[in-house]
Amino acid sequence: MNRESTQADRAVAPDDMERPAPAPVPMPEMKAPARNEDDSLEPLFSPDAARDFRASWDAVQIGFVDDPRQAVRQADDLVRQVLEDLSRSFSNERSALDSAADTASQASTENLRLALRRYRSFFQRLLSL
Repeated sequence: MNRESTQADRAVAPDDMERPAPAPVPMPEMKAPARNEDDSLEPLFSPDAARDFRASWDAVQIGFVDDPRQAVRQADDLVRQVLEDLSRSFSNERSALDSAADTASQASTENLRLALRRYRSFFQRLLSL
């Protein structure tokens, strides 16, 4: 290959410059996977418990102005209480799932499918923290 042909290959013919750009190819719309109502994540706490925890947190923050050290102790106690309630809730949930799995050992494929869905929901709730 000589130098002239290489330069000629790189040159753009005037006709090429006048051609309109190709139309963009539309991309297919990505849809979220369909979710059943059963797949929605339930709150980790009842509405009343969550409201009470938030009210306690608001009181801790307000108390910081007058006694920052005490507010930090109260925040620690409140977080500990939330974690204890959460641990209790997960223990109860896991016990229910274990019970369902034990029953499922003699169950139909449909019952096993439902048990797996409950585990998936529980797993997603754990990861949502």
